[in-house]
Amino acid sequence: MYRTIWLLLIAAFAPLWAGASETDVDLPAVDPLEYFEGEIVTAGSSTVFPLSERMAELWTDEGGVAPSIASIGSGAGFERFCVEGETDISNASRAIKDSERESCKAIGRDAIEFRVGTDALAVTVSAENDFASDVSLEELAMIFSSADTWSDVRAEWPNVAIQRFIPGTDSGTFDYFVEEVFDEDEEPILSANPQLSEDDNVLAQGITGSPYAIGFFGYAYYVENQDALNILSIEGIEANAQTTDDGSYPLARPLYIYSDAGIMAEKPQVAAFISFYLGNVNDEVIDVGYFPASASALIAAKGAFRDAMTEI
Repeated sequence: MYRTIWLLLIAAFAPLWAGASETDVDLPAVDPLEYFEGEIVTAGSSTVFPLSERMAELWTDEGGVAPSIASIGSGAGFERFCVEGETDISNASRAIKDSERESCKAIGRDAIEFRVGTDALAVTVSAENDFASDVSLEELAMIFSSADTWSDVRAEWPNVAIQRFIPGTDSGTFDYFVEEVFDEDEEPILSANPQLSEDDNVLAQGITGSPYAIGFFGYAYYVENQDALNILSIEGIEANAQTTDDGSYPLARPLYIYSDAGIMAEKPQVAAFISFYLGNVNDEVIDVGYFPASASALIAAKGAFRDAMTEI
């Protein structure tokens, strides 16, 4: 029955899609109450997790089947999606790698990318830290690698050991930071013996525990803990809606979900949830603690959804 409902929606909107321009992509109206059975299995990025959790709550509140969402890191999420084939949607704070896309193809999946928002990767210190408020990218690299004490970075800073808290190596946040700060070489940051965790809440707790601690994670986790944390400006640029939108904040990055046309054909509830997600995400993303994707990026995501639906 649910597949029939979804196919009727596709048929109804096909004429609109056929004439849609790249600046005008309408999605079918979705009533979650029509999709109260089946399963929607998602896993991946801890950064995207709060956003997907919010969209799942809205979907469920309107009668849709409750999606399962696992926060395991972008890399582990792609492992489940592209290798094990266990998930319907993969959350990611980085783009899928060519090797992961090939793994998907090996099990008959063609990963479709949907941009759902923008994150300002937050480099944070304890609110008790009264000396650090802005760092350059060069200083950031020192802090997370070769510097033993804060005074090794700037002579006027305390001669006290730096305590580092960073996401685990399965995390897209880790991958992105290494790419931007260490030119994709993870050896320097791992050699500094940081404390790693796939749970961003654990990282936040570690940073708040000492004025000499520092770490990084998605902006939403800073917002959630902003009474106890300070966020550093990077190269003199503060993370905010304007600097993430125009790309001037050095650590602004896109957020994604991925799925596959075959999955959406087999499980109409997954297709309906993705349509619901894309149609409502900009109403929720700021409240969650992130920033909207650009208009062109969201249009591209809706276009990718439209194209996937025409394949069914």
